[in-house]
Amino acid sequence: MKKLVLFLTIMFITMSYSQETKQIPLINVNGEGKVKVAPDRVCISATVETKGNNAKEVKKQNDEKIDAVLKFIKKMNVPAADFKTKQVALNPQYDYEKKKTNYNATQTIEIVVKDLSKYDVLMEGLVQQGINRIDLVTFESSKELQLQSEARKLAMKDAKAKADDYVSVLGQKVGKAFVISDNSQIYHPQPMYAAMRMKESADNAPSNETLAIGEIEITANVSVSFVLD
Repeated sequence: MKKLVLFLTIMFITMSYSQETKQIPLINVNGEGKVKVAPDRVCISATVETKGNNAKEVKKQNDEKIDAVLKFIKKMNVPAADFKTKQVALNPQYDYEKKKTNYNATQTIEIVVKDLSKYDVLMEGLVQQGINRIDLVTFESSKELQLQSEARKLAMKDAKAKADDYVSVLGQKVGKAFVISDNSQIYHPQPMYAAMRMKESADNAPSNETLAIGEIEITANVSVSFVLD
C-alpha cells in the first residue's frame, strides 16, 4: 500500500512538472555572428615523393631530398617549433602486367610561416630542393580562439535582437534564455582572395603579384529559446 501511495505521489509530481514546463511561453530564434580578419600566418603541407624498383634506393633518395628541404627551411630562419615531419611512408606497389614490385616513398613536412613576406621565396625554394607535391596551403589567424568568442557573442546579440523584434508588436517582453544550442562548426576557410601589392624593385617597376591576402570569415550560429514575460 505504501509503495502504491509513493508511486502515485511521484506520478503526480512528474505530471505537474511536465504541465508547468509545457505552459512556459517561449520564442525560438536563430542568431548568427560573423568576424572577418586578415590572416597573419600560412600553414603549408609539402611532400617529397620518390619511386623506384629498389626499396633501399628509393628510401635513400627520399631521405636525401628531405634532408635538403629541412636545411633550406632552417636557412629561412623558420623556428624549429614551426615545422615538423607529419607523415613517413614506404609502400610496395605490385605491377601485375610487368609482374614486378615497385616502391613508393613519401615524407610530408608541415610548415607554419608567421612572416608572410617569406611565402614566395619559401615555396620556390621547397620545389627547388625536392618537394614535388604541395598537398595543402591554408591561411590562418593566430587570434582564432579570440575571434570565435567574438563571433559567438555577436550571434547571441543577433538572436536577442530578433526575439525583441518579433514580440515588440505583441506587447510582450523577452525574458531569460531557456535553452541555448551552439550550431557552429569549426573549420578553416580559405580566404576570399584580394590582390596584395608586392614590393617594387629598385627601378620602381612593379613586381609580379603571386600572393593574394584576403580575409578569413569566422562564423558562429546559435539557436535560443527565450522565455516571454
